[in-house]
Amino acid sequence: MADQGFSDASMNDFATWAPVLRLLRAEKTPGPAAKPVRVSGRIGRHGWSLALTRRTPPPGRAAQWEDAREENEAVARVQSALADAGVDNVSFTAAIEATGRTTLRLLGPSPAVEPGIGTPHPGALVLVEGSVPEPWRRLPEPFPGAAPAPSADLELLERTLRERLPHAIGATEEEISAAEARLGIALPDELKVLYRVTRARWEDAGDDCDAVDGCELSSLDGLHVADAASRRTCWEFAAMEAVATSPDARVQGLAGSPGWIAFGDNGGGDQLAVDLTPGPRGHEGQIIMLSHEENVGAELVADSLTDLVLGRLAEERSGSGEQPPPAVAHVNVASLSSVEAAAHPGLEVLSIGVWDDAPLSLAPVVGLPRLRTLTAYPGTLADPLEIAELAGLEYLELGPQEWRVLLDAGAVPRSLSAAAITVHGDQDPLAIVALANEVLGLRGRPLIVQTVLEGDLGPLP
Repeated sequence: MADQGFSDASMNDFATWAPVLRLLRAEKTPGPAAKPVRVSGRIGRHGWSLALTRRTPPPGRAAQWEDAREENEAVARVQSALADAGVDNVSFTAAIEATGRTTLRLLGPSPAVEPGIGTPHPGALVLVEGSVPEPWRRLPEPFPGAAPAPSADLELLERTLRERLPHAIGATEEEISAAEARLGIALPDELKVLYRVTRARWEDAGDDCDAVDGCELSSLDGLHVADAASRRTCWEFAAMEAVATSPDARVQGLAGSPGWIAFGDNGGGDQLAVDLTPGPRGHEGQIIMLSHEENVGAELVADSLTDLVLGRLAEERSGSGEQPPPAVAHVNVASLSSVEAAAHPGLEVLSIGVWDDAPLSLAPVVGLPRLRTLTAYPGTLADPLEIAELAGLEYLELGPQEWRVLLDAGAVPRSLSAAAITVHGDQDPLAIVALANEVLGLRGRPLIVQTVLEGDLGPLP
């Protein structure tokens, strides 16, 4: 039986899910005396989160596929169905009776809900379609005085590259023009010189990888603009970021820029880019690195592509002058000791974590002009209704009880672009989904749909 079926028949077939459910039931009831259990999890096309204990490999040997054969094969069956249905991931919960009779509920997906991370519960609820946190809307500031570094030397750059790559195949002017048309931006002269010497295609099978030490070059077809959209991350993390550019910065503090042209990486997933929108103390055409471990910002590598090729790397310069209070504040047992200590006009993100003392009032941050994100660990707020006084919130993350207070009072802020429900412990996903649907319903957003399947797992062996 299905309340709302998927388009692919195998997703609606209880047999697709039975192997996973048997493993989860065995984990919950390892003994011979069967009892009713509730199990839950999340399976995606590229990963999964299931409460299963895996066999520890012998000392000195890494874990292998065979160590979790049953789990891998059971999950692969569901992943195949997900691929056939064109679905990236799905969470589920199942009530399994002692006899093996089972009611399985597939939860979602919904285009308005991001996947939960390591949990069957919903992730961020996107209340405004296409919305992104403020740092992802931030564009680079213009600094008219920015100019190429004195070290940028087109003749030296070309001569060095040709000496280093005597057999390389260069790109034609037509190919370079086509890349510019695709990107919608003119390539800087140094980058044109690089690709006139080597087009950096795999099929050339030459020594092009030696063009720049520590850089795996992209072909012209692989060039891309590292703007904020290319660095998209989920609301849960992105809403906690803040960006700023100090007066002495060489690189602008941004999630991405229409003037960052990524042309390769360091072999470890960090992108190298030419920066055409430098900070107030930077150079147009400087080389920056975007870390794959960071959501915002970039690090200066060299003042020019010429310097990069010649191995003349930029020296770090420490900031000068008094630093402003942080835009992101954490109040918890290990950080700030009060909301008062976090409050200042530049505060953008307030995160209230684990707290051992009396619940906290939000009064000290009411009226702050830039406060846009509030996350609060369940039970840490003295009066959740104070949230209604935070006029500029775009992201709010609370526990189920705090959301219940806001919903019952009709006090969910209208300014929100996204929201999330913080869940700790083994809470029933159905209750959280019902709460999430109430929040989504306030904005007329697509709800999390349940697909109900029934079947029989049989008795425990």
